Amino acid sequence: MNPPAASPARLSMTQVLLCGAAIVTLSMGIRHGFGLWLAPITMDRGWTRETFAFAIAIQNLAWGAAGPLAGMLADRFGAYRVLLAGGLLYAVGLVLMALSTSGLAFTGSAGLLIGIAQSGTTYSVIYGVISRNVAPEKRSWAMGVAAAAGSFGQFLMVPVESWLISTWNWQNALFVLGCAALVILPLARGLKEPAFAATGAHQQSIPQALREAFGYRSFQLLMAGYFVCGFQVVFIGVHMPSYLKDKGLGPEVATTALALIGLFNVFGTYAAGTLGQYLAKRHILAAIYALRGVAIVAFLLLPLTPMSVYVFSAVMGLLWLSTVPPTNAVVAQIFGVQYMSMLGGFVFLSHQVGSFLGVWLGGRLYDLSGSYDVVWWMAVALSVFAVLINLPVRESAIVRAPRPAVA
Repeated sequence: MNPPAASPARLSMTQVLLCGAAIVTLSMGIRHGFGLWLAPITMDRGWTRETFAFAIAIQNLAWGAAGPLAGMLADRFGAYRVLLAGGLLYAVGLVLMALSTSGLAFTGSAGLLIGIAQSGTTYSVIYGVISRNVAPEKRSWAMGVAAAAGSFGQFLMVPVESWLISTWNWQNALFVLGCAALVILPLARGLKEPAFAATGAHQQSIPQALREAFGYRSFQLLMAGYFVCGFQVVFIGVHMPSYLKDKGLGPEVATTALALIGLFNVFGTYAAGTLGQYLAKRHILAAIYALRGVAIVAFLLLPLTPMSVYVFSAVMGLLWLSTVPPTNAVVAQIFGVQYMSMLGGFVFLSHQVGSFLGVWLGGRLYDLSGSYDVVWWMAVALSVFAVLINLPVRESAIVRAPRPAVA
C-alpha cells in the first residue's frame, strides 16, 4: 500500500496573526490619516480640494484594480513576495507624494503607486494566508483579529501623523511614513508559507474559479454590498476633517474624531469576526449597514458640537471595518481557500469602486456647491440598498462536481 499523502505544512496560527496583524496595522494606519494632509497640501500647492480628492480616489481605484492580481499572485506563489513588493512600493509612493509639485505627479504617487502598494499589503493577501493556515472553525475569529489590528493602526497612527505634520511639516511627515512602510518587509518573512500542495480532488484552474464565482448570485450580491462600504468609509475618512473645519470646529476635533473611529473599530471588527462564528453573516452585514444609515442621519440632523462628532465617530468606528471579517469569511465558506486572496480581491475591487466615487464626488460636489450635504444623503440611501442586497446571500458551500486535480 502507498502511504497517505502528507498534509501540506502550515504556519502556526500565532505567527500568522502576529505578523499579519502588524502588517495591516502599518498599511491601514498610514492610509487612514491621509485626510489630515488635504488642507496643508492644497494650501501649500495652491490646488483645489478636487485635485487632492481625485488623487485619493485614484488610489482607491488602483488598490481595487490591482487587488485581484495581487491576490492571484499570492494564491499562486505565496504572499511573501507580494508583501515585499507592496512594502517597497508603499515607501516609494509616500516619498514621491511629498515631492510632487503638480496634480498629475501627485495623482501618480499618492494615487497610483500607493494604491497598488495597498493591494499587496492589506486584507486580501493577509486573509489568504489566514484561510490557508487557520482551521475553518476559527477562521472568522482570526479574520476579526487581523481587521481589529488594522483598526488599532488607525487609532495609533492618526495622532502620530497629526503630530508629525504639526511638528516637522507635511513633507517631512511623509518621509517618516515612507521609512515606517519599510518595516513591512521583515514582517513579511513571518508569512512565508511552505510550498503549496494539492489538498483534494476539487482543485480548480483560475479561469474555472472565476467563472464559478462570477456566475454565483451570492458572490454578485456581496460585491454590490461591499461597494456601499467603500463609498461610505472613504468619503467620511477623507472629507470629514474638512467638513468639520467648514462648520467652525478646530483641527483637534477632526484628529480626535479619526482616532476614535480607529479605536472603536478595534472592538467592532473583533466583535464582527467573533459573532460570525455563531450568527448568519448576512444578518451581521445587513445590521451593520442599517446602523450606519441611522448614525449618519442622526449626525446630520442633530446640532453639530464636538461631543456630537465624538459620539458619531465612536458609533461609526464600531461599524467601520466590521464588514470585512464576515464578507471575507463568507467568500471562503462558499468557495474554499484555494483562491481566497484572488476572490477576496475581486470583492474588494467593488469596495474600491465605491471608495473612488465617495472620495471623488465629495471633492467634486463640494467645489460645485460649497457643501457636502448631497454626498452625506447619498451615503444614507446606499445604506438602505446594502441592507436589501445582503439579506438574500447564501452562505453554504458551493456544490461542485468532482474534477481531476490541476497541475
